[in-house]
Amino acid sequence: MSYKEGYSENNGVKIFYRDYGPEEATPILLVHGLGAQLVHWPEHLIKFLIKNGLRPITFDNRDSGLSSRFFYKPSITLGYLRYFFRFPIKPEYSLNDMARDGINLLNHLNIDEAHILGTSMGGMISQIICAKYPQRVKTYTLIASTASVPGPHNGASKEVRDMMVSRSKSTNPTMDEVYERELKWVGLIGMEGKEIDTPKFKEDTINNFNRIKKIKSIQAKTLIIHGEQDPVLSAENSRYMHQLIPKSDLVIIRNMRHLIEEEILDQFKAKLKHHLLS
Repeated sequence: MSYKEGYSENNGVKIFYRDYGPEEATPILLVHGLGAQLVHWPEHLIKFLIKNGLRPITFDNRDSGLSSRFFYKPSITLGYLRYFFRFPIKPEYSLNDMARDGINLLNHLNIDEAHILGTSMGGMISQIICAKYPQRVKTYTLIASTASVPGPHNGASKEVRDMMVSRSKSTNPTMDEVYERELKWVGLIGMEGKEIDTPKFKEDTINNFNRIKKIKSIQAKTLIIHGEQDPVLSAENSRYMHQLIPKSDLVIIRNMRHLIEEEILDQFKAKLKHHLLS
């Protein structure tokens, strides 16, 4: 596949992107999840979109791949972990900033309107894009994501959390260590008492409530896809989002976990094609 690569820069933040073209095709912005890079989008999904007359545009989120790095701790990854274990969080940037990165990229490419597809944490980022910038959204596709910040009841399994903690502690790993870690990670997410009533918990609850109000305001035609076996985010999250988003359809894939393997795409590609092209 051919593509163009480059940087979109705004206020000193550089976002690395890959544009599969052609420019005359209808653009679709793909927003990836926690720690994922643009190279992690499966080739079969990109080829499927191109085959159906679309122009996939992928990018590295902040703190991933070749985009700008932030060194204040905790990072977005450690921020998630600290939230899950109910430790204090002082993030350097928010999901709103990451959503704006996506809009700035569309501006950089002179794109007024695009299909939006988000997966996992990218689904949370893209929810903000759709809620705050509805005029920029042609359709919305939401895969393996959630409407609220992941927590003990709707978030990752213990095995996945342990793996995330291990990854976050790893510094300067060797290539062999990275390879072994990624094998374990894909194996976990691929196919196949502390006091709660605290000021921080109340603040998080209010923030989640406000986010959900924004999600209810999404007016784009929306397709929600989730795996019944997802070990990172329970499928109940997508059932809940289906109730919140007015113009949404929901597809639950029985043997899907958290990734979009080719066998999984085969099960919903007809529905996705109809959603994007009708």
